[in-house]
Amino acid sequence: MKTKRFMAVALTTALSAGALYGSVATADTLDTVLKVGEQKTAAATASQKRIDKIAQETSDLLQQFKVVNKEIDGLRVYNRQLEKQLANQLSVIKDLDESIDQVTVIERQIQPLILRMLEGLEQFIELDAPFKLAERKANLEGVKNAMDRSDITVAEKFRQVLELYKFESEYARKIDTYGDTLNVNGQDREVSVLQIGRIALVAQTTDSKISLAYDKEQKAWVEIDDGEYRRAIMQGLKIAKKQATTDIMTMPIPAPEAAQ
Repeated sequence: MKTKRFMAVALTTALSAGALYGSVATADTLDTVLKVGEQKTAAATASQKRIDKIAQETSDLLQQFKVVNKEIDGLRVYNRQLEKQLANQLSVIKDLDESIDQVTVIERQIQPLILRMLEGLEQFIELDAPFKLAERKANLEGVKNAMDRSDITVAEKFRQVLELYKFESEYARKIDTYGDTLNVNGQDREVSVLQIGRIALVAQTTDSKISLAYDKEQKAWVEIDDGEYRRAIMQGLKIAKKQATTDIMTMPIPAPEAAQ
């Protein structure tokens, strides 16, 4: 009995030790499994972070690609517009080159024309009534001197000639007066000259005693009847000076010649 009881106790002790060892072994295995799981979880988390980072970088690159693509489209439109403008500019340059060639030809033709116009105007002044003769000749001489200057364009020279012609044409529509010195009866006398367009050119001494008229046929100043024209000339001088209103004036005007 004692032997059996001892064996039973020994067996129970052995079973208890085995169970205890088994529990310890199971706990160690569970810790190992948990640690491996934690390591896998950490690795998976790190991998997910890398994936998220790559996905974000991919998204950013895609947005940059879209922006750059839009810029490229805009540049293509801009380049097409520039190509049209460049083609238009080339066409304008071609037209300008042709115009320059034409201007060169025109300049060669205008220069002789200007000189002929000045010669004709000079002859006209010499044959015209001698009102404001010094002033008109000075203006003509100034324009003639400008013709030899290289710093003045042909266009400006032509403009000056046309302006001179304009001044001459305006004399025909003006009533003007100015002071001058004329030889009267062998003496130089101060006179007031009355210019009525190109219709009449008369003068009167400052004391109003002698009246004169320019005779184109004789190309000289001649005395006229004081009784008939004295008051008319005095009135005309007042009108020219804006001291009286425009009125009818009796002036010595040569009779028109019959056409031949």
